[in-house]
Amino acid sequence: MDRAQLADFLRTRREALQPEDVGLPRGPRRRTHGLRREEVAALSGMSTDYYTRIEQQRGPTPSEPMLAAIARGLHLSVDERDHLFRMAGHNTPSRSPHSDHVSPGMMRIVDRLQDTPAQVFTSLGETLLQTPLAVALFGDETGYTGLDRSFTYRWFTHPHGRRIYPADDHPMHSRIFTSQLRATLSRQGPDSPASRVVDALLERSEEFARLWSAHEIGLRHEDYKRIQHPDLGVVEVHCQVLLDADLTQTLLVYTATPGTESYEKLQLLPVLGNRQPHL
Repeated sequence: MDRAQLADFLRTRREALQPEDVGLPRGPRRRTHGLRREEVAALSGMSTDYYTRIEQQRGPTPSEPMLAAIARGLHLSVDERDHLFRMAGHNTPSRSPHSDHVSPGMMRIVDRLQDTPAQVFTSLGETLLQTPLAVALFGDETGYTGLDRSFTYRWFTHPHGRRIYPADDHPMHSRIFTSQLRATLSRQGPDSPASRVVDALLERSEEFARLWSAHEIGLRHEDYKRIQHPDLGVVEVHCQVLLDADLTQTLLVYTATPGTESYEKLQLLPVLGNRQPHL
């Protein structure tokens, strides 16, 4: 671990970012050039003390998950992320099509959607990034591990996970999720993360096995969905979709028509706070 180079790199990247770049207000009394340490820590989901010790060449060697969090918080490019890992004494993460690293461009868009429910997913339905209102609407979906990271896997193996949608819509979603997983497997090929999800679901879910045998592909959700919220009831939303260039990550933005009951319900999300995820 090259503490001096690591600290210097973090400081220069922090100072190069402006509050507007990450969706933060500048404020009239800001004197710091770039972001403050506490702001980077908050964006990275860690304590200010932990981040400060790294930037001051103190503390233990940061783990790979911590480095990945810092890379997201500082909006690093893939090359910058790899450089960060090497300076900390770790191997660089895989650059395979199945990557957890959200591009700086995608993150800048999400940063400007803090008043809107929005989420970034991988092609396996793994949630990489959520706005605060998305957490309030769906719960924090970024903390799952293993196969449970895939929403499709949870859909077929954890009944409580289906509470996100009204029961009448479950058959439709099951067919679409199966179709989307088949398309992902077609792109990734055998011995891939998608194939491991498929193999596990074929063993654990009779419903999935039945739908998989139908060999449907190309099914897609409409831009209209019904979300079942424990406090608000059914919320009808429109889903705008943005795909990255290689189709491995998707940004979903949820809005409601102004003047409707669902629009009024979305306005209540900041008051209700975070929704607890189901398992």
